Amino acid sequence: MRALLYFLVFILVVFGILYILTGWSYSDGERAGTVSKFSRRGYVFKTYEGVLNVGGFSGETGSLTPQYFDFSVKDEAVGAKITEAVKTGQRVTLHYEEKILRLPWNGDTKYYITAVEFIGPPVRPYGDGSAMPGYQQPQQYPTQPAQPQSQPAEQPIDSVLR
Repeated sequence: MRALLYFLVFILVVFGILYILTGWSYSDGERAGTVSKFSRRGYVFKTYEGVLNVGGFSGETGSLTPQYFDFSVKDEAVGAKITEAVKTGQRVTLHYEEKILRLPWNGDTKYYITAVEFIGPPVRPYGDGSAMPGYQQPQQYPTQPAQPQSQPAEQPIDSVLR
């Protein structure tokens, strides 16, 4: 009986430690940039994985050097917002939580996105060719034929002279 009690206490302690390491947020914060890659992947446990291009300036070389932030998403609604940001090329702010320990069914990284905010208007619609060299704006033709304008009625000379 005593061995069973020790075993149950041991199991509770192990699950408590696992909960603290995987459920408790070590840190949280925000990162802003453009999502350059976003996919759903995994052999058994499918999770959303993405890369945020934060950008940046290198003080050592004096040039622009891209900085990337790898993240995971567990929530479907957050994944849909990030997919929309990828399609429009819009800058976003990602709110994340960093966990101490990563379990395989939670994603590939320790950074889990909890919310997404869009920054400014979309750059251009997905599939728009306006970034291609030599692109010309398509002409807009009216859909209805032009209505003839009516001529104002001529006034008799007598009414104008009075």
